[in-house]
Amino acid sequence: MSIQRREFIVATGAAALGGWSTAAHAQTVDTLRVICGFPPGGTTDAVSRRVADKLRGTYAKNAIVENKPGAGGRLGVEELRRSPADGSTMLLTPAGMITLYPHIYRSLSYGPNDVIPVSIGARIEFGFGVGPAVPDSVKDIKGFLEWAKANPANANYGSPGAGSPPHFLAALLAKDSGVDLRHVPYRGSAPGIQDLLGGQVSAFSSPVGDYLPHLKTGRLRLLATSGSARSRFTPDVATYAEQGFKDLVMGEWYGFFMPAGTPANIVSAAAQAIRQAVAQPDVIESFAQLGVEAASNTPAEMAAAVRNENAQWGPIVKKVGFTPEA
Repeated sequence: MSIQRREFIVATGAAALGGWSTAAHAQTVDTLRVICGFPPGGTTDAVSRRVADKLRGTYAKNAIVENKPGAGGRLGVEELRRSPADGSTMLLTPAGMITLYPHIYRSLSYGPNDVIPVSIGARIEFGFGVGPAVPDSVKDIKGFLEWAKANPANANYGSPGAGSPPHFLAALLAKDSGVDLRHVPYRGSAPGIQDLLGGQVSAFSSPVGDYLPHLKTGRLRLLATSGSARSRFTPDVATYAEQGFKDLVMGEWYGFFMPAGTPANIVSAAAQAIRQAVAQPDVIESFAQLGVEAASNTPAEMAAAVRNENAQWGPIVKKVGFTPEA
């Protein structure tokens, strides 16, 4: 099962906007709230702040980021639902909050129809890394699986959370390989990476950017990435597909949403402003430092991505055998 990203259009400059200007709309929004459902300091927060900086003075007179962490990002979506549908509030969230969570939470308080897609802002890929608990002789996924079969007591992997896309990616690896790998869920990537460095967990499935600070030191080794082609951030690391797992092609996008009922002309104006923001060279560079690709698309393209991925996640959740949570 693969989730591929074909809808992304990276803006290349103001020419791509067809001469559209955000100046007129700036007069209709005084202060824009960009909600982030995760704590300050993480990748989602960083993306939120970089784009909000660029929307200040263009889409709105002012722009602020409000962190609403908790419940795996769900509190941010719930805050958006309660917000006025007048263009003064956006949410930046990983796609899984909208496309995957309806399949894993029985009592989810929102659904895809409760939010309006505006534009993606960035995209990421996942990596499978190992630390000092795994011998240096293990260089690739095949080697890790062989080691795991020979060392069942240590055959485990962590992820940023149970039911997260990186969790499902590694669970599919275990399923497709027939190797029993025990999942160790964490509350975010940071504590999991620390345990990986300390040898408390053997492997970890997480966004590629989480590993970048540690690869040059040799403290961690990245065994695979999840894109359809090698990540430009780790060009020496083969993809899952290259290593024989052709269906393990998966990524994630961070998307901007507005409350249901927001007028179409406001959604369009916001999308154009985001496209312009993520086309800025300094934004592209700052995203790259996080292992994130700047990207944008239209509201219609993003809505199609939400529908398609929501449909794709159902069979993946069933294949893995994940039990929906309350």
